[in-house]
Amino acid sequence: MQLLDGKKTSEEIKKEIETEVQKMKANGQKVPHLAAVIVGTNGASLTYVGSKVRSCEQIGFESTLVSLAEDISETDLLAKIKELNEDDNLDGFIVQLPLPKHIDEHKILLAINPDKDVDGFHPANFGKMALEMETFLPATPYGIMELLARYNVETSGKHTVVIGRSHIVGRPMSILMSRKGYPGDSTVTLAHSRTKNIEEFTKNADIIITALGVPNYLKADMVKDGVVVIDVGITRVEDASHPKGYVITGDVDFDEVSKKSSFITPVPGGVGPMTIAMLLKNTLLARQIRMKK
Repeated sequence: MQLLDGKKTSEEIKKEIETEVQKMKANGQKVPHLAAVIVGTNGASLTYVGSKVRSCEQIGFESTLVSLAEDISETDLLAKIKELNEDDNLDGFIVQLPLPKHIDEHKILLAINPDKDVDGFHPANFGKMALEMETFLPATPYGIMELLARYNVETSGKHTVVIGRSHIVGRPMSILMSRKGYPGDSTVTLAHSRTKNIEEFTKNADIIITALGVPNYLKADMVKDGVVVIDVGITRVEDASHPKGYVITGDVDFDEVSKKSSFITPVPGGVGPMTIAMLLKNTLLARQIRMKK
């Protein structure tokens, strides 16, 4: 069993981006600038956005944090997005999800200029991804593809089972794993909460990518020997014995499934750090595209 170490790999990617930024500075060019919009005070979102801002500082990006009140109106949030779209100083920005219930997430994501949509969620970018055109890939699927590539995990002709059909992870993952080229060229099954007898699919899978958010869902008796397992799940599970009062748990029963795996991601330290690294890579791409215009 080999661990797909997202923490280590993400640091390597950040170093590569930092080198590009240093070249930009040496040539007197403007460095990439990423903004993050956060609405309200959701603890997990604050932690995640804070990590993104620190990563920007680490590699020499400019960063801006836009903190807005929980009760901001949809109209005012749309006005703020219009302002960011028109800000020539910004190369890309993200709106941290989830948003408060009174705001329509789809309307907000549609309002973002696709050229600044470094999260890769806008339909224009999603469509380009499906057509295998150059675009911003959604950061988490992009991170998974990068992990597979950097660890030389064979994907061609393999049967990949993706569990979960969200627009952020599951659906884009199914598209990317079936695309022509490496990593890709897999035969993909997209399973979800309505899939019957899911074990029939997972037991025959060469690669399993699970993004359900159900702690320890994937058990050892659901997989075959030599399987590659990518665990996107991340759930806080109460644990009185832990100093924080909780532990972070993935979708996979790691201790048991890892014994049968050829490659597996840990939680934490697997897909999570890769998501941030690829967001930074998308921002660098946004800057490079704007420089060509």
